[in-house]
Amino acid sequence: MKKISIVFVLCLSFVSLSFAQKFGYVDSDFVLNQMPSYQKAKQEISEAAQKWETDIRDKNAKVQKIKEDFRSEELLLTDEMREERSKEIEKLENEIRDLHQKYFGKDGLFFTRQLELTKPAQEELYKAIEKIARKNKLQFIFSNTEGLTILYAEPRHDYTEEVLAELGLGENEELESPEENDEGEN
Repeated sequence: MKKISIVFVLCLSFVSLSFAQKFGYVDSDFVLNQMPSYQKAKQEISEAAQKWETDIRDKNAKVQKIKEDFRSEELLLTDEMREERSKEIEKLENEIRDLHQKYFGKDGLFFTRQLELTKPAQEELYKAIEKIARKNKLQFIFSNTEGLTILYAEPRHDYTEEVLAELGLGENEELESPEENDEGEN
């Protein structure tokens, strides 16, 4: 009886091991940095950023020169002329701030250009990762670069729809925004 129990437990162990999910990881930054297309994209982005920084720096230098000239002439100017020059300087400083925002702001040219240029290399990387995952029968591949990022997941392990259903947020149901609820109650 003991032998049968031990054999049964061993069989169960092997069966559970055969159903275990296989995971892997990739250092995606390292791989991207080895790709010539990604290197070229980074170089183009860097060159554009340097050009934009130079443009902003040149405009800043001009404004600083205008400020210095204003300070040296300030005592000789009438109140009207001082106010006019101050407004001109303020306008130029605002233009520089706007230019900086245009180039390096949240939705600036640097960010959009970076996405545009690096996207093909990233897509190439993700296709290669998917091929490797399927070839090695991996369910998940993570990136060890920036925290825990899933680079590939076997679609059969996606439980998003079930979670939505559990929360009563099915695909066909339209959700009301809180503002709509407030308007309907009044």
